[in-house]
Amino acid sequence: MALVKLYDTTLRDGSQAEDISFLLEDKIRIAHRLDDMGIHYIEGGWPGSNPKDVSFFKDIKKEKLSQAKIAAFGSTRRAKITPDKDNNIITLIKAEPDAITIFGKTWDFHVREALRIPLEENLELIFDSLEYLKKHAPEVFYDAEHFFDGYKANPEYAIKTIQAAEQAKADCIILCDTNGGTLPYEIASIITEVKKHVKTPLGIHTHNDAECAVANSLQAVALGIVQVQGTINGFGERCGNANLCSIIPALRLKMKKECISDEQMRHLREISRFVYELANIAPAKHQAYVGNSAFAHKGGVHVSAIQRHPDTYEHIRPETVGNCTRILVSDLSGRSNILAKAEEFKINLDSKDPVTLDILDNIKEMENRGYQFEGAEASFELLMKKALGNHRKFFTVLGFRVIDEKRGEENRPIAEATIMVKVGGKTEHTAAEGNGPVNALDNAIRKALEKFYPKLKDVKLLDYKVRVLPAGQGTASLTRVLIESGDRHDRWGTVGVSENIIDASYQALIDSIDYKLNRMDE
Repeated sequence: MALVKLYDTTLRDGSQAEDISFLLEDKIRIAHRLDDMGIHYIEGGWPGSNPKDVSFFKDIKKEKLSQAKIAAFGSTRRAKITPDKDNNIITLIKAEPDAITIFGKTWDFHVREALRIPLEENLELIFDSLEYLKKHAPEVFYDAEHFFDGYKANPEYAIKTIQAAEQAKADCIILCDTNGGTLPYEIASIITEVKKHVKTPLGIHTHNDAECAVANSLQAVALGIVQVQGTINGFGERCGNANLCSIIPALRLKMKKECISDEQMRHLREISRFVYELANIAPAKHQAYVGNSAFAHKGGVHVSAIQRHPDTYEHIRPETVGNCTRILVSDLSGRSNILAKAEEFKINLDSKDPVTLDILDNIKEMENRGYQFEGAEASFELLMKKALGNHRKFFTVLGFRVIDEKRGEENRPIAEATIMVKVGGKTEHTAAEGNGPVNALDNAIRKALEKFYPKLKDVKLLDYKVRVLPAGQGTASLTRVLIESGDRHDRWGTVGVSENIIDASYQALIDSIDYKLNRMDE
């Protein structure tokens, strides 16, 4: 199999999508998942553009990644400034990433209208920036921005821009369909011509404005492109980027290209849902390969045929991407997912064990009530342990009360929580304040339990997300709360669902502490 390198830009290009904003902690968690998936390059952001990205490159150095390389993104030097004096170039180097990617102008229209410099000077910007970075970074990639539009407008000049990158010894030149309007047949003809003029390895970066990003990326690979850039779920500005959740299985299963292992690809749906959850966006049900409906069958003829042989109405085996066949009238699927999760958590389950079916029925019932376990692995593990009788109950909450009070129009609200817990034969009744009702409840729970379990002092609430579930009931709608907690060694997610946001938060908080105590007991 020919190797195709996967370059993920979810944390930068993906976060430019409308309604998406990842916290620093989200970006770290996603980076770990991408690393586990076998992604070769993870673009962490533009370190010169905002404090969050600066912090990411600082913090990611403290994390242990198994194989992925972290890339920083930026632009060529500014006109009239040498690379060693250009703050953007200096910041990229100071970030100390494994690779640096910079973009430059390849469309003469942009050079004249955006940069407002002579065409020859733009070639110098590209060459100087890349040549300088090559002296300071292990790998340097060049994103030829608007390349296909530039080529269609002025082929000779577009070629000159990437030849300047080649002369500067860029490790890979990425041809970008930045406006996303190029069609597959155009991609094919242009790449064929480009390869006559440059010998440097080529990559592809496409946007989805004409609904062709995935097709264009695959067409490029068929023509010898060795690096594919994209995002999980196709997140990105305007209509999005090329969707790696579609590209990866197409490369591996249909084009027989080496990119990630079969075992890693079985986690594709899992990472898709994980990123959706951290982005606080409902997963696209009809998304190819990983969506809930991707292998769902409802029509009578389809159901009858699929039960005889899956190939009759499924283009791949859904298990290869972590999905499953669903018969909508009776919903017979799901057991394999439970078994896979149990194996991941080192819990022994047998497919014929009645407990497995009990867990499956419980999950279906909970999902009908609005629970979502992607991004809440700790709650899922607790659920399985309780079903198997392997769960130890460390405490009982006898009751709690939360008061949110505002004294005067100009004053900030005051939140106070009171809680009563029982540990063994002892009852503890305590109260705590917080900067909101959930924070106050969190503080009260910890205050009550820390005297019994001092190691809970290490646990921090890292992130808190609320989603209003569609119910058409306005302020009486169900809410799902996803909480990320962590200590010095690990991070974990928990979930709660209720019409009452405090109750949903309470469920997630209790699961978080319960998970920590059970892990300590192992």
